[in-house]
Amino acid sequence: MARILAAALGLVSVALVAQPASASAGPFSGYQGSWTGSGSIATSNGNERIRCRASYAVDSTGNSLTQRLTCASDSYRFVVVSEVVASGSRISGSWSETTRSLNGSLSGTAADGRYNAHVSGGGFTANISVNSSARHQTVTISTGASNIRRVSMTLQKGG
Repeated sequence: MARILAAALGLVSVALVAQPASASAGPFSGYQGSWTGSGSIATSNGNERIRCRASYAVDSTGNSLTQRLTCASDSYRFVVVSEVVASGSRISGSWSETTRSLNGSLSGTAADGRYNAHVSGGGFTANISVNSSARHQTVTISTGASNIRRVSMTLQKGG
């Protein structure tokens, strides 16, 4: 359960940096507001659908983001809060899963609507890949955990 939450946390934390921005705007420009979506978690016991809603606050430069994500399936619920900062194409930040007191860090790169990151903390690691446009994001997380193999999600802006 903790690994599922950690993977989902990393997923949303980094999904926000993938949108292409103009040369003068930071990589988080365009993410302000509400997003909703759904996806699935592939575990050693099969697949399960998940529903998510997120809210994003972005500073005026587009280089700093605060995200709050709430996701639920038929068997669990989690809330993730992330703080992410961009410096050029490099990103770094922290996250916490508030319902289970988990936390960790993330680092990676963002360019041309694509994002790749490594998330770690609480005894887990995950690799994250994001493809993004102005109103649509597709996110894939692959974990090192034997019970959680893959998390995938699609989010729509303003949903």
